[in-house]
Amino acid sequence: MIPHWQRMRKTHTVMQPDLQGLEITKGELKALSGISVNAVIRPFKLRKIFQEIFTSVVVLLLLIISCLLLIICFPNYRISLIVIHLFFAIGLVFEDLKRIVITQKNKHFVSLIDDVERYNSVIKSIDINDQIEAAGNPGVKLKDRERVIQALRLTREDIVRALKTEKIIRQNQAFINLNPDLFANNLKALTALQVDEQASEYGRILNEALQIGMSIQDEMKHLKGERFNE
Repeated sequence: MIPHWQRMRKTHTVMQPDLQGLEITKGELKALSGISVNAVIRPFKLRKIFQEIFTSVVVLLLLIISCLLLIICFPNYRISLIVIHLFFAIGLVFEDLKRIVITQKNKHFVSLIDDVERYNSVIKSIDINDQIEAAGNPGVKLKDRERVIQALRLTREDIVRALKTEKIIRQNQAFINLNPDLFANNLKALTALQVDEQASEYGRILNEALQIGMSIQDEMKHLKGERFNE
């Protein structure tokens, strides 16, 4: 007989087919942009930077304590221990400086990450809603689901295009001057899908997708303007 907890695992609701493949994973984000999410500091504010520095200082203190304790226990290897700990300390400082520099140079990419997270959150909320419905609550069924999914697909296309364009501009600053059509997006088509029922779950999700699309468009306008002024 199969234990109860194993039966529950097997009956766990799988993401609906129309949602599968819509989420933008960290791996896909790195492949599209050429930059890892972990390579930047978010949000890029003084408070967050100080937090990162404080964490590094704590780790450095622990390295120093570790080095001293090991030297006491193994005095014959003190030079090797000092070199090893010094290597890790320098690597830690270098990594922090590298993240600060990368974030400073790629502020538009950081903003796009925020849009990606908002987009993924919308998909996650729909998935949870589907699971609640599958658990025996038909009253939470999402209305006009096909239109919502269509809006999310359009938003995904804009996000992917924005990430690719940001990467091209970053690597080839003069490239955008020869390819202005890269900034064309599906915002008009997405706007046409908007409805008046903003209070409904459908309206809320569609409005969120629209806001993400508008955020992406604004970010790309700023990016375009900065490159033309250089």
